[in-house]
Amino acid sequence: MNNKIKIERAVNNLTQEQLAERISVTRQTINAIELKKFVPSTVLALKICRVFNKPVDEVFMLEETD
Repeated sequence: MNNKIKIERAVNNLTQEQLAERISVTRQTINAIELKKFVPSTVLALKICRVFNKPVDEVFMLEETD
């Protein structure tokens, strides 16, 4: 699964730590999601999208192999 979290963080001037605090996870979790090492749960993906005020399909995209 691809994502645009890093881009959205830049647009919103948020660090990984700040985003993590807003959704009650660790900075390492945000880093792992950005690096595609961890696929977030539906609830976590929705929380991330709520911070950015974006629909899920504008932040997360399935790859052809998904």
